[in-house]
Amino acid sequence: MPIPIIDTHIHIWDFEKAEYLWLKGNTSILNRTYQLEELEPERVAAGIDGGVLVQAANNIEDTNFMLQVATQSPWITGVVGWLPLKDPVETQRLLREEYGAHEYFKGVRHMIHDEADPKWLLQSEVLESLHILARHKLPYDVVGILPEHISTALKVAELVPNLNMVFDHLNQPPISSNEKFGEWGALMKEAATRKNIYAKISGLGTCSKMMNWNANHIQPYIEFVFEHFGIDRCFCGGDWPVSLLAGSYIKTWEVYQEVIGKLLSEEQQEKVYNENAVEFYQL
Repeated sequence: MPIPIIDTHIHIWDFEKAEYLWLKGNTSILNRTYQLEELEPERVAAGIDGGVLVQAANNIEDTNFMLQVATQSPWITGVVGWLPLKDPVETQRLLREEYGAHEYFKGVRHMIHDEADPKWLLQSEVLESLHILARHKLPYDVVGILPEHISTALKVAELVPNLNMVFDHLNQPPISSNEKFGEWGALMKEAATRKNIYAKISGLGTCSKMMNWNANHIQPYIEFVFEHFGIDRCFCGGDWPVSLLAGSYIKTWEVYQEVIGKLLSEEQQEKVYNENAVEFYQL
């Protein structure tokens, strides 16, 4: 029997439901509404069994839209939403009154890579909110693109030791320059020593900046995170529809499966494809 796969990184957006500031003036294929139904044929063809929706805007409207879709989509098992982390009182209120008991609200993310300050997470109000997340046993997705985002997460791990975090898209490894492994590697190696930091194998096609990317381009970086984070702290995501900038959803999963199939036993693959995600997000 094939190993069940949970895609822990799927985006949807609807311009009638929420405002997506990062898409203002975007001239790529991403600048339109993407509904979950559009993914269905490729999801089935790729053999994906479960999915987690991940925030695409720093607002409540986007979160509410994802939660609504999740309740109507049998294969979606969780949502990584947004909370106003700069306002701990409102964060606490929303968790108490709206999201804390919601069966699909499984984690939180803020688009820190769009903030001017790479140390955005270290503001005192934000740290207070992150402590609130930890008390609610909600993990946090770190969407970093700079080495400073990794060093910031290291500091957060120290200051909020009970908060589980995951690096979305492995915090942009240097695939496009083929560097092995430079500043990214040194910082990720340090991050791997913190037991509350996990690695999400996702977004590597777009990170490669190549349409003809393949298993050889990404294998060294996946092997690196397996070696340092261990098999128990890694899981996978397709990053649709952003991943379409580097090829089809099916291609993304075929390449990941080729690499992971080479590196791991079946038992280890079970962990990376589903068990670790279930544990991290409490799916």
